[in-house]
Amino acid sequence: MANSLRKANWGLKLFAWRYIPLIGFCSPKIVRMDSKTLEVTMPHSWRTKNHLGSIYFGALAIGADLAGAFLVFSKAKARGVNANFAFKDVEGHFLKRPEATVHFSSHDGDIIDAMIDESLATGERINKPVSVVVTCPSLHGDEPMATFTLTLSVKAKTKKAKS
Repeated sequence: MANSLRKANWGLKLFAWRYIPLIGFCSPKIVRMDSKTLEVTMPHSWRTKNHLGSIYFGALAIGADLAGAFLVFSKAKARGVNANFAFKDVEGHFLKRPEATVHFSSHDGDIIDAMIDESLATGERINKPVSVVVTCPSLHGDEPMATFTLTLSVKAKTKKAKS
């Protein structure tokens, strides 16, 4: 498992620095990834905190984005499928100020599997909500600091065989 987390984190770094450098700037790290769950941490540092000393809204949005979508990336790669994905909308509820390292958790791997399957079967873009919970374990245990609901939009295609 440690080896697959290492590979996932390298994949995240490469993706971030190549396509979305702002993700890399926030230094997220995948700490748990299985077929149903993805958990990403983000440090509480000068790069991610606001003038009040808590994690900045933009950094929270980046973490929610990763926790809600990185499983699509890894599941598609494992299945040998091209999956284009984006978010159509986002709803966030900010409950408490996260003033230390934050954890973003999504347990919607089954929803993502079903979306990829449906898109492959129909050839259509599939839109479904995924949820992300933000916690600050070092200060507040499992108490949510924020919750996000993001409408994930996925269109999957089988990869063409190389000639």
